[in-house]
Parts: sequence; C-alpha cells; structure tokens
Amino acid sequence: MSRPLKVMLVAAEASGDALGAGLARTLKARLGDDVVFVGVGGPKMAAEGVVSPFDIAELSILGWIEGLKAYGRVKKRVAETAALAAAEKPDAVVLIDSWGFTIRVAQAIRAASPKTPLIKYVGPQVWASRPGRATTLAGAVDHLLALYALDAPWFEKAGLPTTVVGSQALHVDMAGADGARFRAARGIAADAPLLLVLPGSRPSEITRMTPVYEDAAKRLKGEIPGLEVAVVAAGTVAADVAGRVAAWPFRTHVVQEADKYDAMKAANAALATSGTVSTELALAGAPMVIAYKIDGLSYVLMKRLVTAKHITLFNIAADERIAPEFIQHEATPQALAKAVGRLLTDPEAAADQARRQTQALDLMGRGGPDPSELAADAVLRVIAAKAG
Repeated sequence: MSRPLKVMLVAAEASGDALGAGLARTLKARLGDDVVFVGVGGPKMAAEGVVSPFDIAELSILGWIEGLKAYGRVKKRVAETAALAAAEKPDAVVLIDSWGFTIRVAQAIRAASPKTPLIKYVGPQVWASRPGRATTLAGAVDHLLALYALDAPWFEKAGLPTTVVGSQALHVDMAGADGARFRAARGIAADAPLLLVLPGSRPSEITRMTPVYEDAAKRLKGEIPGLEVAVVAAGTVAADVAGRVAAWPFRTHVVQEADKYDAMKAANAALATSGTVSTELALAGAPMVIAYKIDGLSYVLMKRLVTAKHITLFNIAADERIAPEFIQHEATPQALAKAVGRLLTDPEAAADQARRQTQALDLMGRGGPDPSELAADAVLRVIAAKAG
C-alpha cells in the first residue's frame, strides 16, 4: 500500500495562513486520507492539520530596517523550517507569500535537498519594484502560483513556469454578509454614520497606524454628529488591537474576524491600511481611504525602487486613483479625516467611488475559477512531473 502524499506548506503571516488553509482544504477534499500536511503557519492552517513548530506572528516584518533588526530571529526560523523539511521529506513544499522569509527557506531546502519540488505561492510584486527578484525566484523554486495575470510575463521571461490562479480575495462570498445584523448586534442605529477602521494584520502596522487612526477618528467624531466607529482586529494581532482600542477616548466597536464582512457591509466608509482588505472592502461595496506608513529609512530606500503609481491593487488595475491613498508623511490624521469625512457626508461621492471600485475588480479577474482549486491542480501537476 502506497503512503499518503506529504505536502509541506509554509506561511509567515495572516494572509498567507489563509491561502495555505484554502489549499490544504482543497487537497483534502480531493485526496482524503491520501494526503497529509506538515509545515509552518497560523491558526487557519492549524485548523486544517498543519501543526506549526513556532508562532508565525514574530515573522510578520515590514521594511528593510525592521528586517535587519529581526535578522537573527528570521535566520533561526529559516533553519528550523529547513530542518523540518529535511526530517519530513515532503513530496513538495509550497512557500506562501512573505518574500524575505520564504526565499531564504527555498534556498536552504534547495541546498539540502535539490530534488524536492519547490512551489512559490504569490510572487513578489516585481511590476511595482525590484524586477531582479524574478530571476532570484526562478533560480530558487520550480513553479510559481501567481495571483494576477500581470505577474506571469515577468517570471516566465526569467524562466520560471507560472500558473495564474487568481486572488482568493476576489472570491470572498459576501452573500451571507449582513450589515443590518452587525448594526443590530452592536446597538448601532440603521441611519447612524459608521466608520470602519482596518489597521492591518502585522504588528508593525498596528504600532504605526493605530495612533494615526485614533486621532483621525477623534476629529471625525467631533465633526459628524452620531458617528459610530468600529475597528477590525485581525487574527494574529487581535489582542494587540483590542488593547489599544480599549484606551481610545470614545466608544469603539472591536470587530473580530468572524464579523468582518458584516461590518464591511454595514460601514458607510472605511479607513484601511493597504493590503488585501482593500479588495474585500470593494467587494462589500464600501468606499474607502487607504493609508500606509513604514519606518523612515525603509521608506527612503523603497521610494528609490518603486515604480508603481499606486499601491492599492484595484487602483493599479484601473490605472486610476479611485480610492484615495495617503502614504508615509501624507498619512496625517488631518488629511485622513478630511478624505474620510467627504465619503461620510457626501452620499453621492461615496456611491460613485464604491461603483468604480467594483468595476475595477473586474479588471483584476473577478468571477474566475476558485484559486484554491487552480492552486491544487498546479501542485499536483508539479509533484507528478517530478515523480515521473
């Protein structure tokens, strides 16, 4: 009797944890007991049977300077992950997002076990900055699972076989989301203006963005009578967010992951840290303002390398600043409050922005096949090719 297929999944932050869980769930649905999982991940992957040897929250690092400070810790976790691969001898390793961590893991596994199939799930955004990373990745892994069609040419030119699977964020089912249910459960009147704040999913984002959002929300509370404020506490940073928000000098509704989509449907406007949530908010029909800050030196270095005109994916797809973006020194409480205030007080402007956000999602590939299914297809193809 042949042994089950063993797949190693490696994710280092919340968005990757969700992708890994979706892939594991799909492979289990197809193969049942004929597939087992090992690897590194968060709570969603753990629920699908991936037991992580350490907490991935410590790997959620942003920016060059933070990366340098965390180098020793990252190096240790890379070694532990590579050692897990050596001990488990998986049929394939899928390395999900988190470029700085997973490229090092790929290189370590490749050096120790050259024949193990390595698959990268989510490539670096080489169309936005540092195109040389396409060549680096091509030399480190066997296959790329890309989220968007615009990714593929960059990596295929570098010699890396690429499968475009689409973004899971474009496939979030909002049919069951209920804004009225959210408002009723929180005692928020149906006609009360509601601002939803999404500070991020990385510890550094929470540290840097929540004070700015607190000040912006305080300004808006003073300007807009009856304004309600809700803050999403993403899985890996939920306790940190809840603790910070508890100290805000006005009533704030803390929203856990389970109620996030209800809150998006309920919101009249959102203030969000750049990331996957911008796509989810657009799907929910919530007009938004996007903000982002990293440490100063990292920003100086990044600004010299970035070529993209926008940071929000649907803005990039539309080649238009549909949702306002405030980056680094532009992300002041005053500027954010002014931009969000317009959406909260001008229903026509809010509705127009929400409509254009939704249209831009079509340019990103909304309505395609389930990404987890396409990713599972590709993983099994790579394993079969290597075995053959």
